[in-house]
Amino acid sequence: MRPRRLLTALPVFNEAQHLSPVLDEVVAHADDVLVVDDGSTDATAELLAGRTDVRVVTHEPNRGYGAALRTAFCYAKKHRYDVLVTIDCDGQHEPQRIRQLADLCRDGVDIVSGSRYLDPSLAGGLSPPEQRRRINRAITAEINERLGLSLTDAFCGFKAYRVRSLGPLRLAEDGYAMPLELWVQASHHGLNVIETPVPLIYLDEKRSFGGELDDARRRLRHYREVIDRAMARIAVAPPLRSDDPCAGLLASGVAMPSS
Repeated sequence: MRPRRLLTALPVFNEAQHLSPVLDEVVAHADDVLVVDDGSTDATAELLAGRTDVRVVTHEPNRGYGAALRTAFCYAKKHRYDVLVTIDCDGQHEPQRIRQLADLCRDGVDIVSGSRYLDPSLAGGLSPPEQRRRINRAITAEINERLGLSLTDAFCGFKAYRVRSLGPLRLAEDGYAMPLELWVQASHHGLNVIETPVPLIYLDEKRSFGGELDDARRRLRHYREVIDRAMARIAVAPPLRSDDPCAGLLASGVAMPSS
């Protein structure tokens, strides 16, 4: 049996402050590493140009967190990886757990999702910003009720995917709430989802979501709209083209590198 091919991908937008130390840690604990630079306007591109240990796909202009994740999904499919781990570049995930997540993604498990709330002992006495925790709790409960899932953390970006299980997904949300659309699609296609505990780390409690999403009420309303929109799309989605490895996943206009 051939060894499983593992890709670790980081969606990045204006992360020059954290980029180098995070990537140093990631490459120490991963095999192949992909950075999706989502149209950064700070020094991110220059820092990436100086590295030879990661692969880079660049969006121009900025398309959003969800679009960056879709590009990572497409890259993993196109290059025939077996497992994809996604990890954020803001220092809030521990790269030494990459292989732990990847190893759990076997024996019929399609998605392994990190949860910051599954094991309170990993929080080290920390508490998340109350507004964020309240919204996460509300949306996670709604996701579970509407989709029959048993999640404790609907928003954690630290995940492992069995790449072949991404095939039937049709993802359209470009923004930060795309993972909610992912849960709708995962439930619809009967994917086997498990959670694994990861530490609760908040380095920047005042980090902006961007624009009107910085307002908690608008953010909560937006999340619910994304869930409703994703569920409505299920009923009208046309069949995928079997000859397209990125059908339903790739943000339009993004050129994929050949290696």
